[in-house]
Amino acid sequence: MLAQNQVQAYERDGFLVIENMLSEEEVKLYRELTESNSISALREQLQEKDKEATVHMLGLTSMSPLFLDLARHPAIVSCLQPLLGPDIQLQHSKLATKPAAKGKGIFPWHQDYMFYPHTNTDILSVMIMLDDATEENGCMQMVKGSHKLGPLDHTKDGYFIGACSESRYWEDGSHVVNIMPRAGGISIHHGLTLHGSGPNLSGKPRRGIVFSYRADDAYQLADGVWSDTGVLISGQRGERVRCDAGVVRLPRTLRYPGYPFGHAWNQEGEMAKRERER
Repeated sequence: MLAQNQVQAYERDGFLVIENMLSEEEVKLYRELTESNSISALREQLQEKDKEATVHMLGLTSMSPLFLDLARHPAIVSCLQPLLGPDIQLQHSKLATKPAAKGKGIFPWHQDYMFYPHTNTDILSVMIMLDDATEENGCMQMVKGSHKLGPLDHTKDGYFIGACSESRYWEDGSHVVNIMPRAGGISIHHGLTLHGSGPNLSGKPRRGIVFSYRADDAYQLADGVWSDTGVLISGQRGERVRCDAGVVRLPRTLRYPGYPFGHAWNQEGEMAKRERER
């Protein structure tokens, strides 16, 4: 369970770093699992699409029950409950790996919430490091207190681009913090915390497992859903939706033919859809 000062730090800064969440044996297990033949082959296939990018392999819990066990790890859940309440769902899971090639793997500044807006902002992500995160290998960087800015612009020509365009919040560097848990440690950040990462200059892999979680009463408004979206992590389903996010700019996308805001947004009857497509 988080101490009160840790809860206060998260509420103030929008993130936390906690070391030694996993044992050395657990880190070894998950390293080996991410290097299994099936996962390695899929990662290489994804890497072929963009050899310079950080690979995000989504739907990770569907690839092995051990990943779902990790999403429900009692030590991790005990950190989530003071921040999200007792009833928690998984929003998505992924393996995030930076290419070992020097100078590759930059990920732009962004807010996670803008990829998948919900009816409230009780959403956060946990990154579990399988390698030490360092400035040299492109650790995450976060803008302290940026979760209090609310949703920022991530569009160009009316379409969502997956990167924040309001660079004034990180350009001077005065509020930017390097997030550097060692292997087995975790970082937790709010869904509205501005973050990004630089290139990997180490020549070695930088691997992390990411679980995004939401309060049970947060309902997704746009983008897509993954195979594990909505898996219950702790507590129970309240069958209620809490609406306190205010006005939300939905991420217009070309990724889901027929659904301008993704299939999670699909609240149109067939007649209304035909009218819109004329």
